Amino acid sequence: MCLLPGEGAAVSWYDEFQRLYDTIPCVEVQALKEHNDQVLHLSFSHSGCSFASCSKDCTVKIWSNELDISLQHSSNMRPYNWSYTQFSQFNSDDSLLLVSGVFVGPHNSSSGEIAVISMENFTLLSRVRNKPYDVFGCWLNETNLISGNLHRIGRITSCSVLWLNNAFQGIESENVNVVKRLFKIQNLNASTIRTVMVADCSRYDSPDLLLDYEEQLAASSTCPVFDLGSDSEEEEAKPKQTLEPAVQELLDEGSVTAEDGLQQFFDDIMEGRVRPAMTDTELETKVAELFVRNRTKPPELNLLSTDSNSKTKYLIFTTGCLTYSPHQIGIKRILPHQMTTAGPVLGEERRSDEFFDSLDHVIDIHGHIIGMGLSPDHRYLYVNSRAWPRDCVISNPMQPPPIAEEIDLHVFDLKTMKEVKRALRAHRAYTPNEECFFIFLDVSRDFVASGAEDRHGYIWDRHYNICLAKLQHDNVVNSVAFSPVEQELLLTASDDTTIKVWRSPRVVRIQQAWKPRPRKLLFSWLMNQKS
Repeated sequence: MCLLPGEGAAVSWYDEFQRLYDTIPCVEVQALKEHNDQVLHLSFSHSGCSFASCSKDCTVKIWSNELDISLQHSSNMRPYNWSYTQFSQFNSDDSLLLVSGVFVGPHNSSSGEIAVISMENFTLLSRVRNKPYDVFGCWLNETNLISGNLHRIGRITSCSVLWLNNAFQGIESENVNVVKRLFKIQNLNASTIRTVMVADCSRYDSPDLLLDYEEQLAASSTCPVFDLGSDSEEEEAKPKQTLEPAVQELLDEGSVTAEDGLQQFFDDIMEGRVRPAMTDTELETKVAELFVRNRTKPPELNLLSTDSNSKTKYLIFTTGCLTYSPHQIGIKRILPHQMTTAGPVLGEERRSDEFFDSLDHVIDIHGHIIGMGLSPDHRYLYVNSRAWPRDCVISNPMQPPPIAEEIDLHVFDLKTMKEVKRALRAHRAYTPNEECFFIFLDVSRDFVASGAEDRHGYIWDRHYNICLAKLQHDNVVNSVAFSPVEQELLLTASDDTTIKVWRSPRVVRIQQAWKPRPRKLLFSWLMNQKS
């Protein structure tokens, strides 16, 4: 049997058996019932001393993580016209809490807001508009957070703008900028940027996950990975969007620019010289592709050359190119000079041929992405997805393919941009595309956990690809969270309105040994009375 690599590794098969049997947080020790509606998300502080929970009851609750967990504070966001809270994240020094929520509005409304709460006195420091709401938002550093905005260009074409915001916005904006545009990215076929997170390259300090050659070979061909800043042959695997012959012929001649070709294409259509066999949506997509061709800043070159000591960070998010359901992971490098709101509000000066930013890397999942999470060292990206049928063809972006009930948990190495393990399976989901929702996962040193729609949370071993435990609830499990300092403590949040606390058998035995035994105390008291 192979043993774990790296620091703290097992030195014998018996140590491994103990780790896999005795240290899994699978014993329920407490159920927290202070929420009165579905609990959607959980997040720990980096110290592990506190955690936050978000719920459909429109509160964010902050809990004290002691031997018995207790409620420390509750903030009601209804006075700010929120419908519910959906996500939270502590900044790196645990002094601030980012809370993301959804505005009250019509059923198809996509607007949300991000609030920043001080952990010192639980006061609300600032609020930032966030659209669509499932961008969620995230911290870039101790005092700056990332939000999104969406601008419609056509019926299925739009532009996502990602903004860097200062958490302290009471400063006079005439003196110091509190917001700056980071990136501006075109969306095709009704897709949008969602679920942003930041990976810190300087934290790549863990050994490789345990793999054998056959597993590595099989896994590497599962999902195509496209490095858009590379000239390697791997980029050839990217499915190319072909323009209509009339348009492509103009561009291939080399005598006209994309803009001139677009104008001539319009003229030909209006005068009846060209009648492309396209629907309105296809025509809109082709025109958008043609327009953006000479209006996009090239991707950063040599993305994989980032050394382990670099201060470079990656912005990671879900996106797409074929339909509105998120089916690709976009990666964009954030350079050091972009990590502050200092400078022009709209970022660096842009030439007309750099109106949009391109992605540096794209990972195609071939399915609906319903969850993402980073390993503690930010080297590995874990992705929950529900697969599309093999060889399916999407002819209408508003009608994505049906999705599988089985949830695949993919693992990508951000150091090499490769999928490094076969997808983990066990958990299931049942909602169709239009009702599909996010299921949050979390990763510890040795384990990965995820919620599911089958009324269970799940725990896998990161190295052996085996499911170790099922954690029961009475309804959908939306979120899981390991303590960052004690992986033998896990929280699960469910539509059954409860948060359950799970500890390992080893920790439960230790805690029980600490508790005084009533019989012994009673016997001692009686003996004292007799004497």
